[in-house]
Amino acid sequence: MAKKLKLPPISEELVLSRLRFENPWWVSGNIDPEYHEMQPRLYFGLFHQLVAETSVKRAVVLMGPRRVGKTVMMHHSVQKLLSDGVDPKKIAFISIDNPIYLYMGLEQLFSLVRKAVASDDLSDWYLFFDEIQYLKDWEVHLKVMVDSYPHTKIVVSGSAAAALRLKSNESGAGRFTEFMLPPLTFHEYIQSKKLDHLIRPSSIAWNGNINKFFTSSHLTEINRHFIDYINFGGYPEVIFSETIQANPGRYIKSDIVDKVLLRDLPSLYGIQDVQELNAFFTTLAYHSGNEVSLDVLSKSSGIDKNLLKKYLEYLEAAFLVRVIHRVDDTAKKFQRANFYKVFLTNPSLRSALFAPLEATDDSFGSMVETAIFSQWIHRYWFTPWYARWTSGKTQGEVDMIGLDNKSLKPAWAVEVKWSNRYYERPEELKSLLQFCEKNNLKSALVTTIDKEGTIEKNGIVLNFVPSSIYAYVVGVNTLEIRGKL
Repeated sequence: MAKKLKLPPISEELVLSRLRFENPWWVSGNIDPEYHEMQPRLYFGLFHQLVAETSVKRAVVLMGPRRVGKTVMMHHSVQKLLSDGVDPKKIAFISIDNPIYLYMGLEQLFSLVRKAVASDDLSDWYLFFDEIQYLKDWEVHLKVMVDSYPHTKIVVSGSAAAALRLKSNESGAGRFTEFMLPPLTFHEYIQSKKLDHLIRPSSIAWNGNINKFFTSSHLTEINRHFIDYINFGGYPEVIFSETIQANPGRYIKSDIVDKVLLRDLPSLYGIQDVQELNAFFTTLAYHSGNEVSLDVLSKSSGIDKNLLKKYLEYLEAAFLVRVIHRVDDTAKKFQRANFYKVFLTNPSLRSALFAPLEATDDSFGSMVETAIFSQWIHRYWFTPWYARWTSGKTQGEVDMIGLDNKSLKPAWAVEVKWSNRYYERPEELKSLLQFCEKNNLKSALVTTIDKEGTIEKNGIVLNFVPSSIYAYVVGVNTLEIRGKL
């Protein structure tokens, strides 16, 4: 009878060597120069506040889709701690996805970290665990760590937002603080490219209030960058790499989309037919911004409606798509959500799956709407709506509605257009004007290519602003509001 092959266990010294390699500041006092040279995300300040807050006995769970800069942000946080005088040998970074740490729990890893720096002290540590979803039952391990080491700050991150959000909601109540890092907003794109000199402050009258806004005397250049943002701009690495932009499918599709669809979601949820899920996502990506119905999708694809509903939930949890629900012309919600719009959370996913778009392409308007919605849906505490209704033989639609949290009545309305036509012919905005009149809205916003100004029609003040500027404004406001929450 053949003997079973037994692999020798990984030696402890090998693990200690890896830990020393991942934590160069134990010797040098600084993070790896590669991370040091990378520009911090504009969200870094908000994130590091949570890391530096040691009086609150909670772990920080950094969530977000792949390749948006979570690992880089953790290293920037390490550098800030070092700059603030924290002992380098009280900071540890561990990438859980490294096979060398296979089957090791967080407590065991913490013990090995202390052995690597020859310290028995359990207080005042900062522990960073990257790609936490690769540890089975990570949320149980993290809960135990928070309870067992109250004087240690623990920060974890993971790309599988589906697992992280699910697990932290179930087990982390009172012990975990979540921080969602979105793809780059257009505001961050402009800042990263050092183009903020092209944009200047302005103001806009909206529903009786004067609101902070922005404008530009270089709209042709801003729009050129907005087009690039739609095609390539969601990922920090891509916006500076002409090589990746020349073949976005190779980088974005293989390294981001495929790993989520082919590895993360199947392993998390036991999905059997990966090709079916892939085809479903591709269909949604191609029609991003369009109204869909599960009944129609089921009939056209031959896939059971309940299974499609699960796929949609998985894709949304993985931060690849976002479902936007519908109200009627009086802003009432429908009892059964038979129709809704599905948006990519990042417009550049579409160019990776198919091909980059030109501003004159027929589908570019839908991607402009996707880009603007993607700025809004980073506000995890707020969900925009869209309005669609039938009146007699005519149908009406308004692209984006904001409902007041208390009254549930419309607070604002936006019509997204990649066209200057309606600036010249505002009377053609029949659905928007009808919706405003019916819901007592005194003003609304309409996006254009490069026209801006105010026109009153039927007693409604229509604020026309370029789509690129509006996307920038939403990104600025989102960052400011998150800082106040």
